Amino acid sequence: MKISLDWLRTLIPTDKSATELSALLTGSGLEVEGVEELESIPGGLRGVVIGEVLTCEKHPDADKLSLTTVAVGDATPRQIVCGASNVAAGQKVVVALEGATLHPAQGEPFKIKKSKIRGAASEGMICAEDEIGIGTSHAGIIVLDTDLPNGTPAAEYFGLGSDAVLEIGLTPNRADAASHYGVARELRALLRQPCHLPDVSAFLPPTTAAQNVQVRIEDEDACPRYAGLLLENVQVGPSPEWLQRRLRSIDLSPINNVVDVTNFVLHELGQPLHAFDADQISGGQIRVKRAAEGEKFTTLDGTERTLRVEDLVIAGGGGEPLALAGVFGGQTSGVSAATQRVFLESAYFAPAVVRRTSQTHQLKTDASFRFERGTDPNMVLVALQRAALLLQEVAGARISAPVVDEYPKHVLPTTVRLRLSRVERLVGQHIATDRIRHILTDLEITIQAENGDDWWLIVPSFKVDVTREADVIEEILRIHGYNNVALRPHNSASFLAKFPNPDPEILRQNTARLLSGQGFSEIITNSITNARYFEAEGETNEALVRVLNYNSADLNVLRPTVLHSALEVVRYNLNRRQRDLKLYEFGKTYFRKADGQYEERNSLIILLTGNATAETWQHKAEKATFHHLAGAVQQVLTALGHAAPTSQPVQHPYLAGGLTLLAQNQPVAHLGGISAGVLKRLDVNQPVWYAELDWDWLVKKYKNALVARELPKFPEVRRDLSLVVDKAVTFDQLRQIAQRAERKLLHGVNVFDVYEGDKLPEGKKSYSVSFNLQDPTQTLTDQAIDGVMQRLIQQFEKQAGAVIRR
Repeated sequence: MKISLDWLRTLIPTDKSATELSALLTGSGLEVEGVEELESIPGGLRGVVIGEVLTCEKHPDADKLSLTTVAVGDATPRQIVCGASNVAAGQKVVVALEGATLHPAQGEPFKIKKSKIRGAASEGMICAEDEIGIGTSHAGIIVLDTDLPNGTPAAEYFGLGSDAVLEIGLTPNRADAASHYGVARELRALLRQPCHLPDVSAFLPPTTAAQNVQVRIEDEDACPRYAGLLLENVQVGPSPEWLQRRLRSIDLSPINNVVDVTNFVLHELGQPLHAFDADQISGGQIRVKRAAEGEKFTTLDGTERTLRVEDLVIAGGGGEPLALAGVFGGQTSGVSAATQRVFLESAYFAPAVVRRTSQTHQLKTDASFRFERGTDPNMVLVALQRAALLLQEVAGARISAPVVDEYPKHVLPTTVRLRLSRVERLVGQHIATDRIRHILTDLEITIQAENGDDWWLIVPSFKVDVTREADVIEEILRIHGYNNVALRPHNSASFLAKFPNPDPEILRQNTARLLSGQGFSEIITNSITNARYFEAEGETNEALVRVLNYNSADLNVLRPTVLHSALEVVRYNLNRRQRDLKLYEFGKTYFRKADGQYEERNSLIILLTGNATAETWQHKAEKATFHHLAGAVQQVLTALGHAAPTSQPVQHPYLAGGLTLLAQNQPVAHLGGISAGVLKRLDVNQPVWYAELDWDWLVKKYKNALVARELPKFPEVRRDLSLVVDKAVTFDQLRQIAQRAERKLLHGVNVFDVYEGDKLPEGKKSYSVSFNLQDPTQTLTDQAIDGVMQRLIQQFEKQAGAVIRR
């Protein structure tokens, strides 16, 4: 945001320099990112002074040149060769001294040097209008009628003032400072110096009118206040120089006097205005309403746009849109050279409504910038009156009707409780009560009631970001000065936080190191995604958490799963020929429950695609499979103390086959291959293996399973069995049967072969399973080993219908 210092001084007279004001504003939170010096004429006529021609004679060697001596305010007159026909002794002239750089009306700048012209020394230049850039005439030198002493800077004679423009990096919460008056209000508190609004006391509209524009607000939540004024006899044309200069100082291009006035008032007071050609308002009526779904509307830039029912429009009496409320005007209702009657709009629109329309149609304007952040409903009439008086001055306008001010839903100021003890606690040092009182008064925050150190405050409506006690304390601290808060010798807190056990962040770091050590790369993706991923055409998913004021139609919901945003990363890499990917992400997911409440969960996702191992001279590349993914998941679960989960067929809407792992009968991980439909929707053209872990549950149920113990002194024994079972029986079921049958001596169960073929009956398969047995107190005897194996065989036959292959 650009602020002209010259313009600012019309609202708060101050002799502070641009550098001093920049330091004050930056210290209070309005960071000045740069200061640019502006000159009405390039170079500012530096080195150009008023002089007096003392003598003037013909040049001895040139008929068209004159040899002059010119007094320029010092002890030594200058000898200057001049080619103008109108030069004469006794004239007051404009002289460019040696070293001055001139910026002519046309051509490149040039520097004045001491030279010889036809053998005569010339120590400067007597200037014409075009040579110093104040005009275009080259008929002769400038002859002045002035009593100013010789040597007076020419800039002083021509009234050429300089200006400085402050570039302020306005944060979204500081809507109150989005204008010259807003910055003046800030300086009022910082300098303890009064500022003032422009004088509108001359505004005198008629009390009645034969004809006026009627206003009807059909959506009071979207438009709590709408005011307008009818002007006649408007003469559209170029703006006067002072107005054009003001707009150019903040990088705005003048358009015409009507539009320029609305832009001027917007940047002066922070209240957007819009001027309609009153003759284009059908039925003499303004309707503030929602657009019809699919309605076509052509904006001022000539673009036809398709409106949605969420768009708020300013419409004529017949319902046809005239403007997108708070964003952009329409092509047919805008002011043109033929306009004679203008209806001037000044309104307050709900920020979320304007932002939604602005983002949907990708229209960023100075008006939408302010409406989105929150304008002051109490500035509506002041801005309207200011603009009307300016249009009387610059366009000959006549106020032909009373002000129309529809304000059905008043925006009330915020009431905030302030405890002085709380100020000291949050700031870190004592601030005198009188100082706090002065700061609040300068910020226009009213003290409604006092009860000891307990105050009740009324916060003005233009401070849209001040709604809590902490916000008020921040305002006090900003103006008091962050640099005025001294550091104590020993800093301390009034409370100690309880550190969770286990610490989720440490578990996350350890898990990340585990996966990164296996060659996985961590990704971080956007929590906001596209609703189309989760909704069929024409359907609505009520479980989605929708973003009301989204930036893009492609980013309009909070993600219910990390899957799709991770696949976007996969697609990005595949399109750049990076086809072998091992990725993981810790991400939040969001849900809207049936009762309307919202839920937020944390997930860990692991993703594999392409080759799991690269090709080397020792072996060929190996494609990533389900087992590579399952191995990584198992290592994570083991590290978190859940080494032996049970499994069942996968239950996940986006996976085609796989497993759901359960710990304590709780689903903790879903893993498998992503379905072809999802891959096609995301434009991913190769298989992807995906696992999603319930990180919140795993952290909550974390078990520190690392136990140090002495190595066994007695040997381990292995025995193998070949079991023929139904195809529906899984190895996990067999493992659980074995662990229930022998809890003391059985230390490991593993499958090393699975066979299905013509040597087995239909519907059967064979598992070759190894069992590791060990007694920590003695060497196992054959009798003990045979007893364990017999119990295992009996339970396999009984519980799984197994047949032991001999």
